[in-house]
Amino acid sequence: MPVYQYVARTHQGKMVTGKTEATDESAVARILREQSLIPTSIEIGAASKPIKVTRGKGGAIKIEDIVIMSRQFATMIRAGLPLMEVLNILAEQSDKERIKKILTQVERDVETGASLTEAIQKHPQMFSLFFVSMVKAGEAAGMLDTILDQVATYLEKVASIQRKVKSAVMYPAVVSFVATGITIFMMVKIVPVFNDIFDGLGADLPTMTKITVFISDTLRYNALVLTLSVAGVVLLIWQAGKTKLGRYLIDKYKLKMPVFGPLFMKVAVARFTRTLGTLIRSGVNILAALDIVAKTANNVVIEAEVLRTRASIQSGESIAGPLKEGEVFPTMVVRMIDVGERTGALETMLSKIADFYEDQVDTAVDGLTSLIEPLLICFLGLIVGFIAISMFLPMFKMIDHVG
Repeated sequence: MPVYQYVARTHQGKMVTGKTEATDESAVARILREQSLIPTSIEIGAASKPIKVTRGKGGAIKIEDIVIMSRQFATMIRAGLPLMEVLNILAEQSDKERIKKILTQVERDVETGASLTEAIQKHPQMFSLFFVSMVKAGEAAGMLDTILDQVATYLEKVASIQRKVKSAVMYPAVVSFVATGITIFMMVKIVPVFNDIFDGLGADLPTMTKITVFISDTLRYNALVLTLSVAGVVLLIWQAGKTKLGRYLIDKYKLKMPVFGPLFMKVAVARFTRTLGTLIRSGVNILAALDIVAKTANNVVIEAEVLRTRASIQSGESIAGPLKEGEVFPTMVVRMIDVGERTGALETMLSKIADFYEDQVDTAVDGLTSLIEPLLICFLGLIVGFIAISMFLPMFKMIDHVG
């Protein structure tokens, strides 16, 4: 039999190395577990070097981190590595201290007899309800590697949509911020210089100039009041968003607001159909799947509609009926779901809807970018042009008077 070199860890955390004869790597792992050792690496022939545990980087856990971990998890499970070894490798190679600690704790819980689902659901800051439900379905069906691949694919699509929406929102936000800064600078620093000249001449100012001077004086002498007012409005909206009614009204406005409302609706539909389709494909019960979809919707209007649909399904209705009555989701989506239910291909239809609306998000983002850019440039040009004209009008008037 071949000789295998191994690196293992005791329950106290001490790293040990050695060699043993076995038929394959799985047999070596079984021998080490019988000796109360946790295998870290097993290689045939030359001994492998122990994995050094280095201090990971801090920072928030991003969706990209979960995607990478899910892919690696699925690959190692499919390769036949024991669950304990997989968790140990994932923890060792993580470059974030927070992820390392969570995976280490999950490994300990599994080692003491807990299932993987029970271990990860203790850490909602890293493993969402969707992730936990998918893992639970994968453990029950014995398809954990396949399920984890589906989780990674789903999260990749969610992350892609989030990046596109952020790019669509951030661009006008940054340009608007810069335009506001330029306008304030001109009002506070440039307009007063012209105003002093006009006061020295004692001429009657045109209406445009009076408006510009009034805004300039307001910004200069009431800056504190204006700042506190803006801060108060922002704080009021933020506090309102914490209430049930306030959050509902804000989320409803987001779906109906000009320009960005259709984009947010497309994102909501894509997320709803992608999540529900993935859960159903993984064998999750339809009622449990709808409950998870509602809690991960990130919009209380969509959440309320999904929960209402769930309650109707418990009473014996279909999915499409309550969705049609709610008038939140587009008619096309409701009809396609209805067709999927009647033909027994609901998960396939949901996947097609998600693909379609994700493409729609791409198109909408490109369209918004191409539309907003010239609009913002025109807006900034109008503001700067108004200020410039209002400052030069009195000079033209005085020149004509002198002539």
